Amino acid sequence: MINVGLLVRLEAKPGKEAELEEFLKNGLALVEEEPETTVWFAIRIDKSTFGIFDAFAGESGRQAHLNGKVAAALMSKGPELLAKMPVIENVDVLAAKLS
Repeated sequence: MINVGLLVRLEAKPGKEAELEEFLKNGLALVEEEPETTVWFAIRIDKSTFGIFDAFAGESGRQAHLNGKVAAALMSKGPELLAKMPVIENVDVLAAKLS
């Protein structure tokens, strides 16, 4: 069962949109190594705004993800790719459908 998640909003620096998109696509390989990350989506909201939504069974999975390789890579590449710090929100999952 999925109970908690993260909603992350990312704003690319002008001219860095394609690089941020590629960074997010490459993040999938890192997330696949996280057994407690049940769901992970990298999304594009508009030309320069991107996001990540991921979900977990519990708080231990969410914390493991926040301390994992994707978060570390984002903090490392963030100053180069992002116009401002990511907005990271903890969310509760009320209902989910997974196939």
